[in-house]
Amino acid sequence: MVEAAMGISKGLKGNELLPFTVQFLKGRWFALFASFLIMAGAGATYLFGTYSKQIKATLGYDQTTLNLLGFSKDLGANVGVLSGLIAEVTPTWFVLLLGAALNFGGYFMIWLAVTGKIAKPKVWQMCLYICIGANSQNFANTGALVTSVKNFPESRGSMLGLLKGYTGLSGAVMTQVYLAVYGNDSKSLILLIGWLPAAISVVFVYTIRTIKPVRHPNENGVFYHFLYASILLAVFLMAITLTEKLVSFSKAGYAGATTVVCFLVFAPLFISIREELLVWNIKKQPISPPTEITVDKPKPEPVESTKQQADEKADQKSCFLTIFDKPERGEDYTILQALTSIDMLVLFLATFCGLGSSLTAVDNLGQIGESLGYPNKTVTSFVSLVSIWNYFGRVFSGFVSETLIVKYKIPRPLMMTLVLLLACVGYLLVAFPVPGSLYVASIIIGFSFGAQLPLLFAIISELFGLKYYSTLFNCGQLASPLGSYIFNVKLTGMLYDREALKDLAKQGLTRSSVKELICIGSHCYRLPFIILASVTFFGALSSLILVVRTRSFYKSDIYKKFRENAESL
Repeated sequence: MVEAAMGISKGLKGNELLPFTVQFLKGRWFALFASFLIMAGAGATYLFGTYSKQIKATLGYDQTTLNLLGFSKDLGANVGVLSGLIAEVTPTWFVLLLGAALNFGGYFMIWLAVTGKIAKPKVWQMCLYICIGANSQNFANTGALVTSVKNFPESRGSMLGLLKGYTGLSGAVMTQVYLAVYGNDSKSLILLIGWLPAAISVVFVYTIRTIKPVRHPNENGVFYHFLYASILLAVFLMAITLTEKLVSFSKAGYAGATTVVCFLVFAPLFISIREELLVWNIKKQPISPPTEITVDKPKPEPVESTKQQADEKADQKSCFLTIFDKPERGEDYTILQALTSIDMLVLFLATFCGLGSSLTAVDNLGQIGESLGYPNKTVTSFVSLVSIWNYFGRVFSGFVSETLIVKYKIPRPLMMTLVLLLACVGYLLVAFPVPGSLYVASIIIGFSFGAQLPLLFAIISELFGLKYYSTLFNCGQLASPLGSYIFNVKLTGMLYDREALKDLAKQGLTRSSVKELICIGSHCYRLPFIILASVTFFGALSSLILVVRTRSFYKSDIYKKFRENAESL
């Protein structure tokens, strides 16, 4: 493939440069690269652990109030039904623009509050601001991720892993950018995550759109090249993050590191150019047009007309009348058919237990490090480790589950079961810490958290079809903020505050005696994380039900219809 691409690039003549550039900018591969950049800026919610302590100190919040903010962030980040419904009736550029506006508006108001440029907001106002800012990532997901799934339906597992992987890395990427631009000032980090993702969405607002899939000679191999580029970025980010904890960098040092990061972020652009050159070369070759007209073209037409007739008949019936008349797995479900199916309910339960617990662990990581006596620099490295291993979890689950399906016909939900069991180990390491165990726990929690999202999104697309995917994948993650609220606000926050109040009572102090409620010791998070481990284990058992229910579906050729409908080059 590489040799062929090198030969193709040599054959590009001077007068072909402009038409090729136009084709490239309008093609699937550039749209995918733009999606990578948008997703690399859509993970600001994962930086909450970095700047939450600044909010807590500046505004004088206790842990329960801070966890309420964390829940509001999770609520905004995971309730994407609105963005899905908007995407059903509006073009992609509108979805991306609306997301950019929400992102800037929400985080800019938080920055104004933390820097004291406006009067101290009430708690409900801060919850609203962070909810709006976090909700913007759903518009980025819907605009970039859903469009990419439709453009590359046969490689959805790998592609979802990559896209969500870049989101997982975005925390570490934006950390490097803010260190180079603003220095070590977490208040300025809030401003950066307000304007940078919005600017990226605006730049590529017309690039990302649905393009009819084209049969590619080695599409899976290309995604592995994207994977290698992203792994190189992740490894560099991990190395530079750990180095910054050991060595004091100058402003020029941070600028140099950020330059390398930006180059690695843009590396997929060169792969996209190479693949579009391959498409350009194949289209130039004098392949006999009659073959395409007489053989390839007529095949999809009856299928499309048959589907159109079926859709017209279905549209004549009310969606409420067809709610129990469910199609086969893999066909296009209506929204109500999908939401009332047993498969979705089981997936909802597993997501409630798994993602709800993971979000709670990630949001409290900064305070966990503080309670166990780690210095501030080390606590920041925990957050960065979660971000980087979040990436590895996403690409691992995407690529490995795709390989298991294609080669061995193993159900994708089985991977979710294994991931949830791994998460239990991470929670128990927090509940029963030993020296240095929080490093290992951060890696496990980040990996398992990241691995769940591509699996969830891919399973929904496979079981319920792509027609209403914009809405369904957003509905599928609704269980996440519900779990986060119960486990984070009602469980972890209250139990932490209870332990902190006990510590104050031992010192003869009351809550009014201190501005900030802090608990120090391994007992602070022991009980909450034992409960989280138990809940996640139950989620793993429930996901096994989905494995049993879908094993016959995954034994079939689930991508056959997409291959039949794809255009030939």
